[in-house]
Amino acid sequence: MATKQPRTLRDAILFFADYENCRKAVEAIRWPDGVVACPTCGSEKVTYLATQRRYKCYGKHPKAQFSLKVGTIFEDSAVGLDKWLPALWLMTTCKNGISSYELARALGVTQKTAWFMLSRLRLALQSNHGGKMTGCVEDDETFIGGKARNMHAAKRKRLGISQSRSMIGKVAVMGLLARHGENGSQVRTQVIANRKKHQLRKTIGENVEVGSALYTDALRSYDRMADAGYIHQVIDHAETYVEGEVHTNGLENFWSLLKRAIKGTDVSVEPFHLFRYLDEQAFRFNNRKGADAMRFALALEGIIGKRLTYNALTGSELPQTC
Repeated sequence: MATKQPRTLRDAILFFADYENCRKAVEAIRWPDGVVACPTCGSEKVTYLATQRRYKCYGKHPKAQFSLKVGTIFEDSAVGLDKWLPALWLMTTCKNGISSYELARALGVTQKTAWFMLSRLRLALQSNHGGKMTGCVEDDETFIGGKARNMHAAKRKRLGISQSRSMIGKVAVMGLLARHGENGSQVRTQVIANRKKHQLRKTIGENVEVGSALYTDALRSYDRMADAGYIHQVIDHAETYVEGEVHTNGLENFWSLLKRAIKGTDVSVEPFHLFRYLDEQAFRFNNRKGADAMRFALALEGIIGKRLTYNALTGSELPQTC
């Protein structure tokens, strides 16, 4: 990024109000060696057209001119970087996130535009896990969704819900938390179809190294995990919540933060989009020990090579990868 990095929200708004600062910040992420390359042909014979705020490649191919947004999550957006970058700052620094209505008022855009912006930015927060978890790993599940007793009678009838404590209409989410990491505990989340044994074992096998210590509750789907090569210890919540190192309180804390953000900030999240909100909360949790500027810079690195169109967001087509 540029030499003078913003440290507070006020600094970020003033800093990114200058397009040159926006350009230098994104250039430093896209081309860290300082050499601008054409996203179409890869040629380094590129010049910057300051009056048009575009780049020109001297290679002979269509779309020889390109903007800084091409090849990023900002591509084809009419919203300027002076709004995109403060929006990313707000998303990564607000503990419980920011709603589309709040962002719309803050940036002076419509709520629909703010919602689309936040959905694109959540794509930038998706992390490549980089290997399996090791050491001491907590495993737990939760359900996300509105309470049946708060639903309209017509909706309960449509969903076939006959009791106030029904789980129908809720989405199951599985969480894994590796304790004592270099940056504190690290969490991974995944939307799952159900809590049956084959589903949970498959997710654990994909994310946890064999031989690791695995702490779970007394759900029967976790029976015989020791046979799969894990040091499996169980805490029965009907009796107690902690027995020495055996507990799932780290994940319970994360579930509390997640549900607080969904209920208090986002208010209504469709199951189709839930995984995006999980990525957002996991990013903030996993980088909670860093400064605001660090989280922003880390999130900015995720804008490259990703694309999310409105049709993909609303389910009309599959998401694109640049």
